[in-house]
Amino acid sequence: MSETRGTEDGELRALQAALAAEHAAVYGYGVVGGRVGKERRAEARTAYDAHRARRDALARAVRDTGGAPVAAAAGYALPFPVPDAAAAVRLAAELEGRVAGVYADLVRASAGDRRRGAAEAMREAAVRSVRWSGESVAFPGLAERGGTASGTPAPSA
Repeated sequence: MSETRGTEDGELRALQAALAAEHAAVYGYGVVGGRVGKERRAEARTAYDAHRARRDALARAVRDTGGAPVAAAAGYALPFPVPDAAAAVRLAAELEGRVAGVYADLVRASAGDRRRGAAEAMREAAVRSVRWSGESVAFPGLAERGGTASGTPAPSA
C-alpha cells in the first residue's frame, strides 16, 4: 500500500469515527433535551442543531472521499443513568468531551481545509463542554481520553 493510500484510509477512518460520534451526540442530546431544566433547554437545542449540522456535513465528506457513511445505531448505551436535570447536564458535558476527542483524531489524520474544519469542531465541542461542566482541560480531546477507547457512547443492542 502506498503512503498516500494509507493517509487517505486513515482520513476516511477518522471521518467515519467523527460521523459516528456525531450520531451518538445527536442521540444523547435527545436525552439531554428531555431531562434538562427549562433554563438550559435553549442551550441544549442549539447544541443538538450544531451536532446535526456537523453530522450531515461529515456524511457528505465521507461520500466525497469515496466512502459509504456509517449509519446511526437505533440506540446508544449512555455512560450513566440520566434521571434528572443534573444528570442531563453531566451527560451533555460528557458528550462534548467525547466529540472533542474524536475531532482531535480527525485533526491528526487530515490536512488543509478538512483539518481546519476539524479543529474548529473540536474547539466548539470543548467550549460547549466547559459551558456544561464549568470545568476545562488544558488540551481538549487529548489527555482526558485515556478512559475511552472509541470516544463515543456504545450502540445499545
